[in-house]
This record gives sequence, C-alpha cells and structure tokens, in this order.
Amino acid sequence: MQITSSAEAQKITALRRTKFLATSSLVVCVAVFAAAKSMESSYPWLSYVAAFAEAATIGGLADWYAVVALFKRPLGLPIPHTAIIPANRERIADNLGRFIEVNFLAEGPVREKLNEVDFASLVADWLSDPQRSEGLSRFVTRLVPKALAAVDQSGLRGFITQRVVDQVNKVELAPLAADLLAAFTEDRKHQKIFDELTLAIERFLKDETALETLRDKIRAELPSVFNLFRADAYLLKRIVNSAGSLLEQARKDKDHPLRAEFDSFIDGFIEKLRHSKDYARRAERMKQDLLSRPQFRELADDMWTSLKNFIEQDTLSEASLTRKHLAGMFTEIGRHLAQDPAIRADMNQGFVVALSAFVESQKSGVSGFIAQQVKRWDLTQLTRVIETNIGRDLQYIRFNGMAIGGLAGLTLHILERLFLTN
Repeated sequence: MQITSSAEAQKITALRRTKFLATSSLVVCVAVFAAAKSMESSYPWLSYVAAFAEAATIGGLADWYAVVALFKRPLGLPIPHTAIIPANRERIADNLGRFIEVNFLAEGPVREKLNEVDFASLVADWLSDPQRSEGLSRFVTRLVPKALAAVDQSGLRGFITQRVVDQVNKVELAPLAADLLAAFTEDRKHQKIFDELTLAIERFLKDETALETLRDKIRAELPSVFNLFRADAYLLKRIVNSAGSLLEQARKDKDHPLRAEFDSFIDGFIEKLRHSKDYARRAERMKQDLLSRPQFRELADDMWTSLKNFIEQDTLSEASLTRKHLAGMFTEIGRHLAQDPAIRADMNQGFVVALSAFVESQKSGVSGFIAQQVKRWDLTQLTRVIETNIGRDLQYIRFNGMAIGGLAGLTLHILERLFLTN
C-alpha cells in the first residue's frame, strides 16, 4: 500500500509494533505453560502458573483467530465465516453510505451544524479587505466583455429593446407628465421659469427690429390723422415702458399678482394633464408617433453599442473606472455588512436554508457515491485501510483475551483444588 502521509506511516508503525508485542506475549504464555508444566511435579505451586498460562494461551489464540478472521483467512485455511470484511465489501459499502446519509446528513444535524457558522461575518471580513475586493473586481471586469458578447449573440439585446418598447407603450404619458410637473412645482421652482420669461420679454422689448415691427402694427391700426402727429411712436413708448416696469416689478416682488396668475396657469395645466381625456389622447398620439419612428430603435441600438464599447475599453484599461468603483463598492458592502447584525442574521439564515436544502437534495447521491467508491477499492487496499485505522485497537483485544483467559483459567484451577481435590 502506498503511504500518502506521515500520519498514516505512524499508524502502520504503531500497528506493527502492537502486533509484535501481542504475538510475543502469546509466545511467552506458551513458553511459561510448557516450563511450569514440566516442573510441576517438583514444584506443585507451579500448577497455578501453568493453569494461568494455559488459559491465557487459549484466550490469546482465540482472539488472534477472531481478529485475523476479520481481514483474512487464518493461516490461509478456507474456514467458513472468515475474511469477513473482504467477503462483505458490497454490503459494508452500502451500509456505510446509508449510515452517513441517515446519521450525518439528516436535516436536523445539518441545520444545527450550519447554524454554528457565521457565514455573513466571513463574507464581510473577506470583502472588507481592499486587496480582496480589488481582486474580485478584476475578476468581475474580466467577465463583463464576455457577458456583453453573449448578450449580443444570444438575441437578448433585441429582446431587451422590445421589452423596453413594450413597457414604454404601457406608460400613460399625460398623468406621468402631470406628476413630474407637480414634483417640479412643489417648491415653486417653476417661478424661475417665470423670471426667465420676464427677462426674455424685456430683451424682446429692447430689440430694435422687434420695436419697429410693433410700431408698424400700431401705425396700421391707428387713423391717419394720428400718424401725422407721430402717435404711433408715443403709444409704442408708453406700451414698452409700462410693460417693462410691470415685468420688473413682478420679477422683484415674489408675491406679485402676475406670479399668482402664473401659478394658477401651471396648476390648471397640471390638472388638465392629469384628468383631461383630450390631453391624454394627444399625449398618446405623440407617444405612438415616437415609438413608431425607426429612429427610436436606432437610438436604443446606438445607446447599447456606445455603452458596450465604453465598458469594453474601460475594463481593458489599467486605470479602469469600472474596476475602481466595483472595488470600492465591494469594500463598502463588507463594511456595512460587518456593522449591521440584522442583515448578517438574515444572510446567515439564507445560507442555512440554501445549504441545508442542497444537502437534503444531494445526500442520497452522496451516500451512493461513497458506496460506489468503497466498492471500487481494491480488496487488499480496503483491508489495509481498515486495519491501519482500527487494527491497533483490535490487537489490544488479544492482550485482553490473554489476561481474561489466564484469570479465568487460574480461577477454575483454584476452584478445582478447593472443591474437587480430596
């Protein structure tokens, strides 16, 4: 048998030494019996020694036979019910597999043992190490290009695009726009738009071309006699000055009536978006028109291609932003996990449930695997493995047999002398 470890070599050495001592003790018993029996006539007390040695020899021989019969045929003789382990290899293998399945892989003991392990703390400690998180991020980024290529080749990209289109098609655009506007106007942020509108109107009123256009419109509406006195210029100036003053006041005064009117306009528009069927139909037509355009799908394809190219180029770079952010994210996850006992408890429970379910589903396969492996062992190897591990204890049975047999023989001899001898 090939020795695979120093521990196994030590076991074999100890077994050989114990065998030698047991056999030597048996030889000593035989020698003592022969010597005591030969001198018994001269020294009657040696009969007790002879009785002890005789019974010890018989006990030692019986136990030697029993121990040897477990592993081989004593003296090579074809005695029935010997070489028990080799002869029953198949049954031993099956029983060993069933024993491990029933006693070691039962759901209760497995869950109890798994509950002793703090899996979440192990994960947290592992991730909290920046070097390990960096290594994990490198491993993940190496897989990203392959995953993206698999998405392209599998048709998943087209499926995702279609799913996006389908989901967008289900969205009611008008209520969504109303909610967005409502969120935007919640803190009167829309008043900044009002300020920009007043500034834009003021810039328009100061534009020479625009003013000339307005003056032409006024001149066309006024009677000719008023135009002789340049009333158009006067009216235009008054209109521009009044409008500019009004807009400036509204911009400076946060509670100006114009601002209130603007608030009312926006609120009314939001309510129409939210409840008006006419607005809903218009928004739906706009959405369908957008989705039907080929540019929409081309945009989705372009976005995917751009994202894919960026990720592939970034993951190949030594200064990869993706890898850097992943490493930081993994480290942060480890730290947060270490500081949150509730999440760790949930994770540990999840590990216990998952692993115990896996063991429960696979334990019959494990027992079958063990049985198959034992059945495939060479008979000589199987015998030696068992003998190496328990043979030394079996040799002590021989010592016990000699001691118990000798004491029994001595006791019987004493009783014979006391009760049967005249």
